[in-house]
Amino acid sequence: MIKLIIYIIFGLIQGFTEPLPISSSGHITLFKAIFNTNLFNDIEFLVLLNFASFLAIMIIYFKDIKKILVNTYFFITKKQEKYQTDYNYFLRIIISSIPTFIIGFLLKDIIDKYLNSITMITIAFIITAVSLLVANFKKGNRKDTTITVIEAIVIGLFQAIAMLPGISRSGMVLTILLLLNIKKDDAIKYTFMLYFPVSLASIIIDIPYLINIDSSLLILYGISFLTTFVTTYFSYQWLIKQIKNNKLWYFSVYCLLLVIFIIIYFH
Repeated sequence: MIKLIIYIIFGLIQGFTEPLPISSSGHITLFKAIFNTNLFNDIEFLVLLNFASFLAIMIIYFKDIKKILVNTYFFITKKQEKYQTDYNYFLRIIISSIPTFIIGFLLKDIIDKYLNSITMITIAFIITAVSLLVANFKKGNRKDTTITVIEAIVIGLFQAIAMLPGISRSGMVLTILLLLNIKKDDAIKYTFMLYFPVSLASIIIDIPYLINIDSSLLILYGISFLTTFVTTYFSYQWLIKQIKNNKLWYFSVYCLLLVIFIIIYFH
């Protein structure tokens, strides 16, 4: 029963923190340290949880994804102007994804080995808190379809920074989009559209690890998967309400309280 509860708790952690701008990777590192567990060292388990979050967010944006991909195909094949806006949007998402692909390929092992400590995530949570506080007061009036190639690259660099545990991917991307005066609804959409390419690539790369799943853990993994899926879906819905109500500062305060907790608990 205790083992089941642990798997449910970790499913809740992944599901709750994945869409929110509070860094799921930072929380995983923190909870590993607190509970002194190697559960999150099982790559196949992490792949399953990440896939659960991926599916939940994909369902939310399925219509948008389908529209962008279909219209991109039509523009490429038919060259009709009415499809160009979605084609350009698709290109911006790809451009914004490139910095993360490059930095991830070059530095992932270094980040995992040297920058995954409690001290580093403490600093990273502070960076996340400050960025969210700054972004909270921005009210843009630009549509995401006006994002330029240079801006797409800058957005991608901000996303790449979030490879550091404790720095929130969604938080950093939302921050730069709002600082670029993108409207909040569009900033949210672009943030999560940008989530798909990198996450999908990561899942595909890690698929071979699923072959090594211990059959005796299938039920526990399944329960944790469903917990993550459901929690991610509702966590995202709650996030949207907070952003629209100018409550990003909630997450900033949370990150700062987490920093205080880490300092007291570990030092």
